[in-house]
Amino acid sequence: MPVSGQPAHEVYLLLGANLGDRQSNMLQALQYLQGRAVIERVSSFYETEPVGYADQPWFLNLVCRLRTDMEPVEFLRFLKSIEMRMGRVDSFRNAPRPIDLDILVYDDLQMDTGELTIPHPRMAERAFVLVPFAELDPHVVPAGYSRSVGELASAMDGSGVVKVEQSLRFNLERDIQRGKPAVPVSLSRVGVTNLQRIIRMSDHGKETLFYAEMDLFAYLSEAQTGIHMSRFSDVLERLVEEITLEASTSIEGIAERLARQVTRTQEAERAEVHIRAKYPLKKRTPISGKRVEELYTFIGIAACNGRETRRLVGVEVEGMTACPCAQDMIRSHSRKLLVDEGYSEEDARYIVDLLPLASHNQRGRGTLLIGSEQAVRAEYLVHVLEASMSSETYELLKRPDEFFVVNKAHQNPMFTEDVVREVFRNLVDIYPDLPDDSFVLVRQENLESIHQHNAFAERSGTLRAIRSELESGQGVGEALTLEEWLRF
Repeated sequence: MPVSGQPAHEVYLLLGANLGDRQSNMLQALQYLQGRAVIERVSSFYETEPVGYADQPWFLNLVCRLRTDMEPVEFLRFLKSIEMRMGRVDSFRNAPRPIDLDILVYDDLQMDTGELTIPHPRMAERAFVLVPFAELDPHVVPAGYSRSVGELASAMDGSGVVKVEQSLRFNLERDIQRGKPAVPVSLSRVGVTNLQRIIRMSDHGKETLFYAEMDLFAYLSEAQTGIHMSRFSDVLERLVEEITLEASTSIEGIAERLARQVTRTQEAERAEVHIRAKYPLKKRTPISGKRVEELYTFIGIAACNGRETRRLVGVEVEGMTACPCAQDMIRSHSRKLLVDEGYSEEDARYIVDLLPLASHNQRGRGTLLIGSEQAVRAEYLVHVLEASMSSETYELLKRPDEFFVVNKAHQNPMFTEDVVREVFRNLVDIYPDLPDDSFVLVRQENLESIHQHNAFAERSGTLRAIRSELESGQGVGEALTLEEWLRF
């Protein structure tokens, strides 16, 4: 759930690619971008001749409008990390590249630091920038310009820029719950689960109602028989009334408010609240560009000991994985068949490496939870999870979109364990500013297609430990669970 409304800065970005699967590269870059930005609109794809160095493949370009909380230089470095992640190697000016990300306009800002110039200094000279920009928002007048993007595009020869098609209450005699238990055994936690309510949230200035399921727990002293179940409902109903008057901006914020009230009303040593809410996000299908609305599970968790609170924000996302082991067996079998038909071993390997190979696949369910003093937008985490599986999935797809999803998944086979590790790698890359003491939990469960069981993997701990392992390649021996972190 958004933490503080709409991101502050409006940015127009040019994406280009002329190596590899250009369209897939740009779609992947858009997916990575959504780890730190909200993409609002995307232009069509346009194919253009290379500029400067002609002896290279034609480029595919598009312009997108996004919003981000990052400052310009910080955002530029984020873009460079995406380019490096996707295999770009700087060799010479205007060299071929699998992805190119250029800031065109950033709010109404004008700046030139040597490292970054805004607006882009050569924007008005390039038809491959102006044509998609004008399609997207022709009335934008960049800072320092006297004419709009649409006017600049109309005054330029855009014939070499070709659009590419794609994608009730009683007085009780005594308080039984506060009496001593008949059996002197302490309990870990007691509470109510699966409370279903409609909650009111504020998202980007727009107030919306959401369906939510809640679990409320209290940690009691060993001398207390039980909790007052009705008080949980009282706490919840009072809070719902408050939310009706003033909508919350984050699901974890509601969890924290509930946890504080449960601690107080139950006179508990500690309280814990878990909330799961269905939240819709707008997406576009990868090739047809069809606008769809997908439902995701957003998670808010909070614990309170009467003085301090800890809270987590998270998401649960479904995607797709393809099995590497089965694909490797298919690879070996296919190579043998080719050799048996008279192909050389070298040619057989070349053919097998060239063609997409079959494998069994699974619907995967990933969970990502982050506990940090630094606010993190839950909708960004959706994209971090989706980018870490073999492929994202969609509710409705046209046939070209189906091909894209299946082909992407089988070009990127992953075990359950691989997905968990990939989430951590993406999280560390995309959020270098998250403090080391942040708690992270990543969980992946794959619903197997050829087995009658599910595959499961999980890791939790501090971001400090995860970063150390990624940098050194060695385990640090940390085993911090969610329950331990919430206990503080």
